Amino acid sequence: MSHLAQQAAANLVQSVDWLAIAPPTLAAVVALVVLVADLFVGEAGKPLLGWVSVAGLAASAALLLPLLDGDRSTFCLKDGAGACSYTADRFTLVIQFLVLGGALLSALLSVTALKDADRRLPEGEYWFLLLSSAAGAALLPASRDLATLVVALEVASLPAFALVGIRHGDKKSSEAALKFFLSSVTATAVSLLGISFVYASTGTLYLTQVAGRIQHVDGQLHTLAQTGVVLTLVGFAFKTAAVPFHFWVPDTYVGAPLPIAAYLSVVGKAVGFSGLILVTVVAFPSYADVWGPALAALAALTMTVGNVGALRQQATRAYSAVRLLAWSSVGQAGYLLVPIAAAAYSDDAEHSVGSTLAYALMYAAVNLGAFAVAALVGRTRSANRITDYRGLYASNPLAALLLAFFLLCLAGLPPGVIGLFAKVTVFSAAVDAGLGWLAVVMAVNVVIALFYYLQWTALLFRAPEGEPVSHRLPAPLTAAVTLTGVVGIALSGAPQLVLRFADTTLF
Repeated sequence: MSHLAQQAAANLVQSVDWLAIAPPTLAAVVALVVLVADLFVGEAGKPLLGWVSVAGLAASAALLLPLLDGDRSTFCLKDGAGACSYTADRFTLVIQFLVLGGALLSALLSVTALKDADRRLPEGEYWFLLLSSAAGAALLPASRDLATLVVALEVASLPAFALVGIRHGDKKSSEAALKFFLSSVTATAVSLLGISFVYASTGTLYLTQVAGRIQHVDGQLHTLAQTGVVLTLVGFAFKTAAVPFHFWVPDTYVGAPLPIAAYLSVVGKAVGFSGLILVTVVAFPSYADVWGPALAALAALTMTVGNVGALRQQATRAYSAVRLLAWSSVGQAGYLLVPIAAAAYSDDAEHSVGSTLAYALMYAAVNLGAFAVAALVGRTRSANRITDYRGLYASNPLAALLLAFFLLCLAGLPPGVIGLFAKVTVFSAAVDAGLGWLAVVMAVNVVIALFYYLQWTALLFRAPEGEPVSHRLPAPLTAAVTLTGVVGIALSGAPQLVLRFADTTLF
């Protein structure tokens, strides 16, 4: 008996690969440091917490470099099954780069936003929540068992609820946080029920073992396994803001501080999509006939509703610029779903997933850039209407040119070459998988999106009404706008840097 106990204990003893888990771990450690430091730092020293957070996120992103030389896994079973809870492979590193880069740019926007808020936002709590959410988001793509996946998802989501509603006494902010919280908690409850069904029918939580065992489930448990697969997918569809689970997006983006809306539009999506890819392609490949058609229908519905919603925004309505970006991000989620759906029909699922990653990287850079310019305009025009951008070129030529470039990238028009190439990559993934009808739906949606992106772009160069308002550029905001601009222009000049992900083995 003692020998068996020793064997069981040996199975539980783990040798931790600290380098593999370093990026999310450092973000979590810096979050705790900032929270504790906030107790001892006076009002005059609060801005320092922001720069410590920015440095922490930059260091976390830098820790991805030593991991490029090969796949690393840790927290693995000792019985030779080869199942691990944490894997730092190519897929993980791409998503972690996207998440930590997105969080870093959102942090740069936040430095200016907190200064402008003039102590109406609690700085210590703000930075702690942002870093905690980034740590969870960076952990998620590396998760290779369903329990770690859910924990990472919640660590990324829970601080985000608080960040949306962090403005004290702001009714709009509180309402946005409540909508976001209720929809997200429902999604988590549904996916947890699904995961418990999958565990009951397979006896394991490790994704690779689930993939093998779910094909050979006893006849009595077959319905349980099928229900588990469907419920797990529904939970992740909520997180990606796919229609019909998108209703929280516009109000949440408007109610949240603008840097948090930017963070949710990029990092929140990366979390949902990486979870969805792991669950479908890695854990449930044998159920491709279930999730393939479901995701294809969701993709078509999401891009259509998102683009029509953006098209209906009235330029003179308060917060119409942020609402347009919110509806546009729902439409972009539809494009991101296309290659994942195509993976079900394709012989080369990894190539299809690569198309989603290529598109996500393009979208992250240019969408954060658009939000950065929106944050700049929002400093003088707090209502952030689309009409407030009229004549921006007269008062701030660089910001106007960069916003025009970002919008053209999102529309997929030159000179936004990277946007065009990313859309072509997604098109080809759909066509190669035999989903011609989905490619047609996407083509129609791209045309719809052209209308509202070009309308906004044209407004930037019209003659301003009255005196042009000069927009003073603080250093952090300048850095965020410049960084996204440089990345977008560099990728348009050399799109192969991103498109390479569509042609490499990811898992």
